[in-house]
Amino acid sequence: MLGLDRLKRGRGPVMVRTVAATVLVVLASSVHSMNKIRGRAAGELDGAGAGTLTPTDQVLLARHLLEASLMGYSLFLALVIDRLHNYIREVRGLKRNLEAASKLNKRLDEAKLLGSSDESKTYQKDIASLNEEIKKMKRQLKEKANEAKDAEAKALAAQKQSEGLMIEYNHLVEDNKHLHDQLESADLTVSRSDGKKNT
Repeated sequence: MLGLDRLKRGRGPVMVRTVAATVLVVLASSVHSMNKIRGRAAGELDGAGAGTLTPTDQVLLARHLLEASLMGYSLFLALVIDRLHNYIREVRGLKRNLEAASKLNKRLDEAKLLGSSDESKTYQKDIASLNEEIKKMKRQLKEKANEAKDAEAKALAAQKQSEGLMIEYNHLVEDNKHLHDQLESADLTVSRSDGKKNT
């Protein structure tokens, strides 16, 4: 909380917006690259009338898809964290107001016991209005706490999904390396057989 409070002061918001804009531009670039690869596949129809992707295009498409997903989830997670921070600040303010109203209510109760009947009527009115205000604040506090819990649950779900995408991304990188090694070994085999034919 203190870190987020400090981040939202001074130049922090400008830096956060700059980073978010940069991530958004890279996200748009990944989506554009995916569309180019799909368009290229649609342009190269085979005899059966269906577009095919080469293995390299498949790996590139999967990589761009995972990058776009990770960046999108990161932006969504940052937005949820920002909203959660605002809810927590509002809840703190409501708690402070509730404590101040409770203290004032206690003082009025004490004054009621010590004061005269005319004063007690005015104090009773004040107490009744303060009790209504306390109930209202408790309702607001409960609503904000529920909103904060919902936002926290969404943030945890997005974080788990992001971790799953990161694992899948690592698997695709390993598959890409494996395919690349297979292509290199196939190229070496072809070049050796061509060399033997020439001799």
